[in-house]
Amino acid sequence: MTPSHWYNIVPDLTAAPPPPLHPATMQPVGPDDLAPLFPMELIGQEVSTERFVEIPQEVLDVYRLWRPTPLIRAHRLEKALQTPARIYYKYEGVSPAGSHKPNTAVPQAYYNAREGVRRLTTETGAGQWGSSLAFACAQFGLECQIWMVRASYDQKPYRRSLMQVYGATVHASPSPVTGAGSKILAEHPDSTGSLGIAISEAVEVAGQDPDTRYALGSVLNHVLMHQTVIGEEALKQLPERPDLVIGCTGGGSNFAGLAFPFMREHPDITFRAVEPEACPSFTRGRYAYDFGDTAGFTPLLKMHTLGHSFVPDPIHAGGLRYHGMSPLLSHMYELGMFEAVTRSQTECFEAGVRFARTEGIVPAPEPTHALAETIAEALRCKETGEPKVILTALCGHGHFDMAAYDRYLSGEMRDFALPQERIDEALSTLPVTR
Repeated sequence: MTPSHWYNIVPDLTAAPPPPLHPATMQPVGPDDLAPLFPMELIGQEVSTERFVEIPQEVLDVYRLWRPTPLIRAHRLEKALQTPARIYYKYEGVSPAGSHKPNTAVPQAYYNAREGVRRLTTETGAGQWGSSLAFACAQFGLECQIWMVRASYDQKPYRRSLMQVYGATVHASPSPVTGAGSKILAEHPDSTGSLGIAISEAVEVAGQDPDTRYALGSVLNHVLMHQTVIGEEALKQLPERPDLVIGCTGGGSNFAGLAFPFMREHPDITFRAVEPEACPSFTRGRYAYDFGDTAGFTPLLKMHTLGHSFVPDPIHAGGLRYHGMSPLLSHMYELGMFEAVTRSQTECFEAGVRFARTEGIVPAPEPTHALAETIAEALRCKETGEPKVILTALCGHGHFDMAAYDRYLSGEMRDFALPQERIDEALSTLPVTR
């Protein structure tokens, strides 16, 4: 059964997360600073100290199209690996957009519509978030404008088509229709884009129109909270206590959505976040105040960051190509509440193909990172004889990602080695804070 409340983990932390800062004053931002971008209900959720927030009936009515989502034991994968581990996956690819993203897109569209907003802007990497917000806007009668990272715009034309079917206008980012995009194109005409650049464009347009607000698909507290419907359902569905919970991380909402309720109920088990080798915010980034976007339009966020000027290589897991990480998850990582590891692009696609051939579901490139780590852990259990219970988040299907699978199957896919100099150069642009 779909839960009636979202879970807010902040009140249960041993220390409060550092607040966002206004870049001009270096003081914590207030509701008035965020009002041009977000409706007041979401601003309230962003700073809420309530452990549980009730899900509006209108949101639950839309959730019923796909929730609750299935929790499946990977019997065939276990058999193929000859592992004593028991592997379970929570499958979010059954939503209309094919991923977990509508869990937050629907309430964001609902709260904006209730405040009389006419249009939402956003960015999208892999296209899952853009598809989800376009779907949600259609449910509540809102216009939707989306800046899609150029690398994904070219790699995934049918994701773009799906957004347009739902009624959205889609721009390749960087685009000439914004000041931020025009500046990038003037310096780098062949730019493959990044989530940071696309965020700048969407925020710029939203900030110029009183009838327009901005919606973000990950990173922020309220987004992570909306995703906890995943973990709350899984707590009821899982027939045994997990030893390990694994999820991929780009901005952090997928991992948080599964993990947070389990952290509340089983804080002593192991939690592991998996990120791309080509964009390793947790494992090679710095914990510092930085802009959430490339142009510096957002407040300063205390997070693990590779530097807001960092542009990741065009890996196929477009939803993980973000220079930063959720401030809340970054704070929790500093508190030692979970581990973080990296996986290369080719080993992730190898895991995706293995999963498809055993379990029958073609995963999106993003969750293949979690699957690669899950398979590696299961093989370690084979060596040690440990019958661990592993729970992972399969946050979306890969039906729009077959061009990427073609590249892997043909042997054309390459891994991107990230030199330390590129990270150091981007980190040198971090804003100075006291």
